[in-house]
Amino acid sequence: MKIIRNAFFALVGALSAMTITAVSVPLNLALAETKVDNKERESVDCAPVGNWVVPGGGKITESEVISKAAKRPVVLLGEMHDNAEHHRWQLQTLAALHAARPEMVIGFEMFPRRVQKALDQWVAGDLTEAQFLAAADWGTVWSTDANLYLPLFHFARMNRIPMVALNIDTRLRRTVASKGFAGVAEKEREGVTQPAAPSAAYLGYLLPIYGEHDRSGKKRGDTQPDDPDFLRFVEGQQLWDRAMAQAIHSALERPGRPLVVGIMGSGHIKHGYGVPHQLKDLGVGDVGTLLPWNSGTVCGQIATGIADAVFGIASLSPATPELSSRPRLGIRFEMAQDGGARVLQVEKGSIAETAGIRDADIIVEAAGVPVKRTEDIVETVKRQPPGTWLPLTLKRGSDTSEIIAKFPAVRK
Repeated sequence: MKIIRNAFFALVGALSAMTITAVSVPLNLALAETKVDNKERESVDCAPVGNWVVPGGGKITESEVISKAAKRPVVLLGEMHDNAEHHRWQLQTLAALHAARPEMVIGFEMFPRRVQKALDQWVAGDLTEAQFLAAADWGTVWSTDANLYLPLFHFARMNRIPMVALNIDTRLRRTVASKGFAGVAEKEREGVTQPAAPSAAYLGYLLPIYGEHDRSGKKRGDTQPDDPDFLRFVEGQQLWDRAMAQAIHSALERPGRPLVVGIMGSGHIKHGYGVPHQLKDLGVGDVGTLLPWNSGTVCGQIATGIADAVFGIASLSPATPELSSRPRLGIRFEMAQDGGARVLQVEKGSIAETAGIRDADIIVEAAGVPVKRTEDIVETVKRQPPGTWLPLTLKRGSDTSEIIAKFPAVRK
């Protein structure tokens, strides 16, 4: 915590998820948006659908965006994990970059390093889809619908583009959360080195985001920059950024000096605060950053420096029939060490959010059945008919409560 606290007193803040009794939930920053003046007109479309825009500038052609990006050693493509349109944009952008720079490696936030062998076997054509997802432990480590990502995986396999696991194992995040980075033996750190200290701007960016997702029961806006939980949250986020930056840095050393493209949540990319900041500390300063931008988002959020360019995406594009017909609770989770499903992320506007589920809650029972495996949650939700209620037993801190997740009826 020394580096973090020094940064806080020198700059005004710090990052999060280390030391005793820490919350081990790295929030998905892709879901968080910076607050803007309510007077701003939301109807103004600053990034029209199908157009590239330079933040703080104006429209730019796709050929210019791709030409500039392909000359860099690293390009990061952001996403909101559950947005199908974002993944379609990523596929389109990957194809354009690959045409300009065939020597390529694709790194994915979705995979921890321990499953790298599965990625290699998939690209080599040795595994079926089902075998690949099982070998990569997808249901446990990510749990977002794999159909959203499979086109990207197939693109890599079709073109024999190496796929690299960028993330770290959940167990390491939990250990760091309870002991601090310095309290974890070097041999247990998965090779992750001490993260570079955060900038004051990053701390200012994270504080309102953390306040929106505060799991301590405080009212929104009550979180202070020196709040111990916030400091742990910050340090944990940096751990994640550092791990991905190191994996990207290693990929650059492959024969042929390939273009390394990183697929990750937009929050790890925006303003260069997260992974780009850690890459710079590792000696990689020339990093391209491209983001999908939901049409209709207020203009004030497309601030100069948020990315090199953003691409306008239809914000309410209909999902495919296969995906839209599936019941979704709207959470990402991991299995807790002592049993139950620990909630990592609650999607905005989801059934889970409406029911009152929060980040860090532990679902111990679903429909009266103890949750002992990932499948206990996944299969229960899949079986839930439209228009019915699903009783859930939650553990929040030392309290246990019953809530009802209400699945809406099918709209005709």
